[in-house]
Amino acid sequence: MISSNDFRPGVSIELDNGIWRVVEFLHVKPGKGSAFVRTKLKNVQTGNVVERTFRAGETVPQANLEKSVMQHTYKEGEQYIFMDMETYEEARLSAKEIGDRVKYLKEGMEASVVRWKDQVLEVELPNSVTLQVVQTDPGLKGDTATGGTKPAILETGAQVMVPLFITQGEMVRIDTRTDAYLGRE
Repeated sequence: MISSNDFRPGVSIELDNGIWRVVEFLHVKPGKGSAFVRTKLKNVQTGNVVERTFRAGETVPQANLEKSVMQHTYKEGEQYIFMDMETYEEARLSAKEIGDRVKYLKEGMEASVVRWKDQVLEVELPNSVTLQVVQTDPGLKGDTATGGTKPAILETGAQVMVPLFITQGEMVRIDTRTDAYLGRE
C-alpha cells in the first residue's frame, strides 16, 4: 500500500482493476477543509489519461511490477523472441505488446521488459539507437547541417527525417522517444 502523500511522477498503482502511472500530482491544502492530492493518472495498458483526486493520506495498492533486462534474439513470423539475460529463458512478444517502438528493434538489442502478473505492460528500448541508413535521396554538394531535412529509411524499416548531407550507408543515432535525428556515428 502507498499513501497519496507519497505520490511522485512514475509511481505505479493498482486502481479499478488496472495499472495506473502517476504523471502529475499536486498536494492542495485549502484554507478551510482537509487537504487533498490532485493527480493525473495514465493507464499503462490502454494509454488513457484521467484526473483523480485523493484525500491526503488515503492509501491505495502499489503495483508490483517486474522489470527484467532481455535481449532480442530473433524474429519468428509475427513474434519477437527475447531472452532473459539472467535466467536465459525465452519470451515471445508480439508487435502490439512491444508498441510503436518496434520499428527501432534489431537483433542483439537489449530492452527492459516490464511485467505485471505475467502480462507484458511495456518494452523500454534504449533512449537512442545507432542504425544504418539503407535508403535516402543522395546528398548534393552544398548541403549543410543548417539546411533542411529529408526522409530516410533505416535498416529496421523505420522512416525518420535526417539532414540533407546524410547519404545511404551511413550510421545515424536516433532518439527512440521522439524519432529525432541526434547525429551520425
